[in-house]
Amino acid sequence: MRADIHRGRRKKTRIAIMADDDIAWLDPEGRVDDARLADELHCHRDRLRTVIDLRMEPRVRARIDASDVIQDTFVEATRRAAEYGERREVPFYVWLRFLAVQRLAQLHRHHLGAQKRDARCEQRGWPGPEASSIALGQSLVAAGPSPSEQVMAEEQRAQVLATLESLKPEDREILAMRHVEGLSNRECAHVLGIGETAASQRYVRAARRFGVALRG
Repeated sequence: MRADIHRGRRKKTRIAIMADDDIAWLDPEGRVDDARLADELHCHRDRLRTVIDLRMEPRVRARIDASDVIQDTFVEATRRAAEYGERREVPFYVWLRFLAVQRLAQLHRHHLGAQKRDARCEQRGWPGPEASSIALGQSLVAAGPSPSEQVMAEEQRAQVLATLESLKPEDREILAMRHVEGLSNRECAHVLGIGETAASQRYVRAARRFGVALRG
């Protein structure tokens, strides 16, 4: 694993963590069991798909599938598993998620012709595309089976979308991580490169701003 998954930030915060409990695919000598690693990666497939679906740009989605990004991520994770095992600075899923978002960012640059990373994303502490307001809004508002419930959901979704668009990108990101990706506060802290208290405070502020804006 690279020195810091939050490379590019002006100020880095190292978080003292306990390594994941026994990693089944890593033996005491640090050797990787490829079969067990493959099983572990498969367990995270659905979570990674949610991450990618939230952030994949529509023009890129027309050319590649989220499954392609996941497969590329698994190939890279397998190649670098021993390196991760030596350091284990963050929980395994957080590292895996980082690889997925990083790969998605590379594909965005390749297919959209972007030559540089988004400097704003670098400064905020994540390496790739931001969560889409549309995808986030759709996830937050689920339609029921009846036509009337679907109409109501569409109206709510439009209101939620307008509210999300009024928020700062970092507010949308923490809401997406907590409410759609299902990340714990601890995982969010590692993703953002900040302490758990700071991550909790950021989420509370974002939720409060969302509630205030939604009420108008």
